Amino acid sequence: MDQSDFEQKLAVFCDKILGATEQLSGLKRLSGGASMESWAFSYGDEDFVLRRLPSGISPDDEGLRGISLATQADIIETAVQSGVTAPTVRGRLAPEDGIGEGFIMDKAEGETLPQKILGHPDFAEAERNLTNQCAAELWNIHNIDADILPDALEYFSPLELIGLQKEKYDEIGGAIPIYEYAFHWLKENAPTADTKKLVHGDFRMGNLMITPTGISAVLDWELARLGDPVQDLAYLCTPSWRFGHYDKVAGGFDTADAFLSAYADHSGETVDPARFRFWLIYSTLWWGVACMVMGEIWRSHGDRSLERTVIGRRVSEVEIDLALLFEDILPADICTKLDWQMPDAGDVTGETSYDELLTALAEWNKDTVLPDLKGHDRFQSRVAGNALGIAQRQASLGPAFREASDQRLAAIGFDHGQLCAALSQGNITAEHPGLWDHLRLSALERLSIDQPKYAGLKVALNKWRS
Repeated sequence: MDQSDFEQKLAVFCDKILGATEQLSGLKRLSGGASMESWAFSYGDEDFVLRRLPSGISPDDEGLRGISLATQADIIETAVQSGVTAPTVRGRLAPEDGIGEGFIMDKAEGETLPQKILGHPDFAEAERNLTNQCAAELWNIHNIDADILPDALEYFSPLELIGLQKEKYDEIGGAIPIYEYAFHWLKENAPTADTKKLVHGDFRMGNLMITPTGISAVLDWELARLGDPVQDLAYLCTPSWRFGHYDKVAGGFDTADAFLSAYADHSGETVDPARFRFWLIYSTLWWGVACMVMGEIWRSHGDRSLERTVIGRRVSEVEIDLALLFEDILPADICTKLDWQMPDAGDVTGETSYDELLTALAEWNKDTVLPDLKGHDRFQSRVAGNALGIAQRQASLGPAFREASDQRLAAIGFDHGQLCAALSQGNITAEHPGLWDHLRLSALERLSIDQPKYAGLKVALNKWRS
């Protein structure tokens, strides 16, 4: 469907559900949104957002999608009635509307991009308020009476959730040693609590609309379900959701202790540290598997957007994150300093190298293509630049890293597949000579190719390198 046809059908839909005949204007796709499309537009003098299922993702795609958009709308309406700060749902798409599955809601004022909020002087007051406001919003969500929630919401025990993630990972063909280690650890340390409260499932910076004074809306409810409220608390603290402020564990704006203390003030319940650690490691691994799912959707021709392939390479961020998290509970004597430096690429002579070709493409995209683009096209050009950078670093650094990895594996006494299997089954532990060094070095090597600016890489280098 082209843009003009889409816009015309959306205008007809607004006429129907809003009971007016106004001009629809300013329709534009909002940047990001890999699992759901968001479109901003005005109808008359009111501003709205359309949430719509992207093309190429089926309504029953369990790999990424979560609950249906109809159920999302139901939950948002219930949440608003229960005191949660969320937008008002104004209408739901029907098949006869001809523009897919989704709903429109009032557009909340503010900013969602963490890079424009965290550390910015215009949002200094908001950042000071976020700890208490996030704790309050989460408590309001968790305190909703389960009896008034949609019947479509499911509950899975911690062990069942681990099993579901491992099944996705195996179906895709995952073979990342520290992921295998994490899956086994999670199975061995899963809490037995069967708490069944509403959890948002994706409560983090980026899914919160922020004004200069604080939260104006909790957004993106597609992962809501029944479960353990501590999962939401840990999810906000997941390393990938600190957006460059790695030392500020709670969302990139505060310490975990301050955030959990604020939640305890609202809920009257103290969070068990072991339970929080379990969900923090689970949430970190969950994001790694979600990145793999993004790549698999592209691979299976479900949605061939470039963004999915680039997100698919973010699995190496999670390798670093998991290693740093596990080192908080591993014996100190295996977390020794590493002698590691980036290999010297050296001078290139003779015929043009693949590294140089990819570098030239990246420079052309940045200097010639990107400056003339706007909106979503500009965002896509930046994604293309990231993809070219990954490919260029792989061409330059990949061979040396592969040789180093093979040498380490030989010393440990496993090949890559054997090591993954042994870690998955718990037949080898972190104390095995050379193993923990190999997992950390592999994470450093892969992330240096995929995302060398990721904040966790700098933290790991400062901690590990001699």
